[in-house]
Amino acid sequence: MAPIPTAPATIPTHPLTGDQPNFLKLGNMQNGQTPVRVGVLLPFSNGSAGTRALSASMMKAAELALFVAGNANIVLISADEGSTPESAAAGARSLLAQGAEVIIGPLFSQSVTAIAPITRDRAVPVISFSTDRSVAGDGVYLLSFQPEIAVQRVVSYAAAHGHSAFAALVPDSPYGHVVGQSFADEVKAVGAKVTDVEKFTPSSDAIADPVHGVAQTNPDAILIAQGGPLLKEIAPALAGAGAPNSRVKYLGTGLWDDPSIAKEPMLAGGWFAAPAPEIEKSFDEKYRASFGQSPPQLATLSYDAVSLVAFLAAGPPYKRFTAGALADPNGFSGVDGIFRFNPDGTSDRGLAILSVEQDGSFHVIDPAPTTFEPKGS
Repeated sequence: MAPIPTAPATIPTHPLTGDQPNFLKLGNMQNGQTPVRVGVLLPFSNGSAGTRALSASMMKAAELALFVAGNANIVLISADEGSTPESAAAGARSLLAQGAEVIIGPLFSQSVTAIAPITRDRAVPVISFSTDRSVAGDGVYLLSFQPEIAVQRVVSYAAAHGHSAFAALVPDSPYGHVVGQSFADEVKAVGAKVTDVEKFTPSSDAIADPVHGVAQTNPDAILIAQGGPLLKEIAPALAGAGAPNSRVKYLGTGLWDDPSIAKEPMLAGGWFAAPAPEIEKSFDEKYRASFGQSPPQLATLSYDAVSLVAFLAAGPPYKRFTAGALADPNGFSGVDGIFRFNPDGTSDRGLAILSVEQDGSFHVIDPAPTTFEPKGS
C-alpha cells in the first residue's frame, strides 16, 4: 500500500506556549505548578445509545489509565463531541480554553475534520480514534484499529505460507473499499495474484452471486471482510459453491476478533490478524475489577492514549507532545501490543495471527512482534 504523503505542517498563529491564569487548575496543586491538562473529546450525547455507552466506557478506561499511571499532575478534561461537526468544534474550543495541551479523541472522522484547523492554530496535537487515514497528519494522529494493517499482516502471512492465488469478498461500504484496496496492494506487494474481488451488500439475500463469483476463480485463499451472523452464512455458502475451508484458506479482518466466530465449524482453520488475546485479557480483568462490567473493544484505545500521555508527561509544559516525541519510530507498548505513529499521522501495530480452531477457540499461530526493528537487524 502506498504511503500517504505527509502534509506540510500548519504554522500556528495562536500557539499555546505557556500557562495562563484562566486555564483549569485544581485546588490541591502547588503554586507555580503547571498540570498536564489532557482534553478528552468523545460523543457523550450522540443520538445513538450504543455510541453514548461506548463513549462512557472509553472515558472510564481513560480514568483507569490515569489511576494506573499514578501521576497526580495529569488532569483529564472532558468535552462532548456530540453528533455534529459543529458540536465537536465547540468541544475542542472548550478544551483549549481550559489549557489542554493534547486532545484525545474525537471518535468520528467528520469531527476530526472539524476540529483540526482549531487545534492546529493552537499547536495542540490530536490523538484521534478515527480509522479514516485521510484525516491524519499535520498534528492529527490516529490511534485506532486501521483495517489496512490487519489486511497487510494476514495476506503477507498467508503468502509466506504457500498461498499465491487470492480472492476477496468485501462489503460495498467505505470500510469495504478500504479493505479491497489494501488487499489488492498487499497481494501485489508479496508477488501473488488476485483472482477476484467481489463486493456485496451486507445482507443474507445478497451474498449468493458474489460468493459464487469468487469460488469460480479457483483461489487458494479468500479474504472475507465481514463479521457477525453474516460471516457465519458466507462460510457455508462458499463451501456450497465449491470453495470449502478444507480446500481454501479463509482469511479474516479485525471483524473476526469475536468469540462467537470461533464456534462456526465452517470457519475452522481460518486465519486473521488481531492483538494478542493474552494482553487484552489482562486489561479486561483490570477494567471489570474497577467497573463491574466487561469493556467494549475500543476501550483499550483510550486507555493506551492516556498511558502514552503519561509516558511523555515528564517534558516541559507545552513542549511535551511534539511531533518527534509522538512519532518515535521505536513506538510504544500498549494494551493491544506495540504501536507507533508514522510522520503522516497514521499508525502501525504489531498484530498476532490467530487461527480458528475445531474446538471453537482461537489459537495464536504467529505471535505479535514485540519491536518494530526488522527481523535479523
